[in-house]
Amino acid sequence: MKFCLLFSAFISVVHAQTPCADLIDTKIEHTEIKSATQVDSGRFSPDTTPADSVSGLPKFCRVVAISRPTSDSEIQIETWLPVTGWNGRALATGNGGFAGKISYGALAHGLKLGDAVANTDMGMAVPPGKDASVFIGRPERWRDWGYRSTHEMALVEAALVRRFYGHSAAHSYFSGCSTGGEQALMEAQRFPDDFNGIVAGAPANDRVGVHVSILWNYMATHRQPADYIPLDGLRALHQAVLTACDAQDGLKDGLIGDPWSCHFDPGTLLCQAGESGACLSAAQVEAVREVYAGPIDPATHESRYPGVPAGSELDWGQFGPDPAQPSQPPFAPIFQWVFGPNWDWHTFNLGQNFEQMEAKLAKDVNATDGNLVRFKSRGGKLIAYHGLADWLVVPGEALRYRSAVMHETKGDLKQFYRLYLIPGMGHCAGGVGPNSLDALKPVEDWVEKGIAPETLVAKRVPTPATGPLQRPICPYPEIAKYRGSGDPNDTSNFTCVAESKQRP
Repeated sequence: MKFCLLFSAFISVVHAQTPCADLIDTKIEHTEIKSATQVDSGRFSPDTTPADSVSGLPKFCRVVAISRPTSDSEIQIETWLPVTGWNGRALATGNGGFAGKISYGALAHGLKLGDAVANTDMGMAVPPGKDASVFIGRPERWRDWGYRSTHEMALVEAALVRRFYGHSAAHSYFSGCSTGGEQALMEAQRFPDDFNGIVAGAPANDRVGVHVSILWNYMATHRQPADYIPLDGLRALHQAVLTACDAQDGLKDGLIGDPWSCHFDPGTLLCQAGESGACLSAAQVEAVREVYAGPIDPATHESRYPGVPAGSELDWGQFGPDPAQPSQPPFAPIFQWVFGPNWDWHTFNLGQNFEQMEAKLAKDVNATDGNLVRFKSRGGKLIAYHGLADWLVVPGEALRYRSAVMHETKGDLKQFYRLYLIPGMGHCAGGVGPNSLDALKPVEDWVEKGIAPETLVAKRVPTPATGPLQRPICPYPEIAKYRGSGDPNDTSNFTCVAESKQRP
């Protein structure tokens, strides 16, 4: 109770101590404050990308900074500070893909919560009409993207909070998904003092593995035109998977609650003589098997990265367009960083080339170190979540990383780290299942009140085409089992049970 009263008194501070404009001269190592302006209109529209306009905002002080920790660094950081009603928290937010621009939606969301909030372009801005291949031969930019920019953002935000309000934030948090999830885990591993609580959604933390997996899926479905699976074939495949595995979690609801227990054989969809439509050719069946298996070294038969989960098939069209439309694989620039501007995906050899990528990039861009002892010992709390229908950053990697943390910490993970797997959720959002999970409030309660999260609730926002949907999400290794009766949207009709099967 005493803590709650003190915290309530702390967050009752509702006005800034320093005028916004005065933040322009804040001194931060190797950082230039470009502007500090108060926004009173309730709406913000960036000059460069007016489509990213956000509205419904409280009054805030917008600070734009550039951090240059090396001679080739150019890390843009924005910090938005509530002028009134600050809740005493600092929130840093993640980005996606190669980043390259500020995520104004993430800033707006945090600001509306009452947080002082920050975001970074991760030092990856490129000239108009260009892509991340401009960073070929520029390893300092890879390091900025991999880990340095997020730490710089944390330092800049903390300094501006102290200057603006006259004291530090009571608690600091990070929340991000995909690349943002990788940023989250990299912070817990390399800079455990930056944040009290961290939310890591669908982390692309094995960067080399993620991008090799994306290339593997592209190659499996694009080596020749016959490999490509159009939408009708994907729909037939998805329906066949549901028929085989949907009910295994106790409820037939169009969701695969445990994809690793789904032993579906795509060969059952092989077209017979004269058949077409809701079936697959021999080439397509082989492509499906490769996608489910994940990257396998053809020489050693070693798995390099987990396969895409059963239940994600409706999103496989995003592996790449119809081969009739010439294209590069997604995220081709990261391969060009290693193999040069003339890299040709047709020549990629999983064995030799994977090792080359690991040697050149892993130390700077992979966040796979399971040693979170320092983060745990200082009281840090981490919630990770992952969609079980994620076709881009597959959920098997979340289990691999959890095993690494368990091995390194040699203790009860529930003291500081919990993983939630969401049936039917795609990559960070989307998918046929519940696709929205609030993990920030639970991690705040864990840090500030000592209330450890148990079952969380994932929801799908209803649309004209879909009704409401929600499911309880148990902390892994427990899974939610339907009790056998009652409304599936009533979470009390599920129970968390310890799953017994070996996982990746």
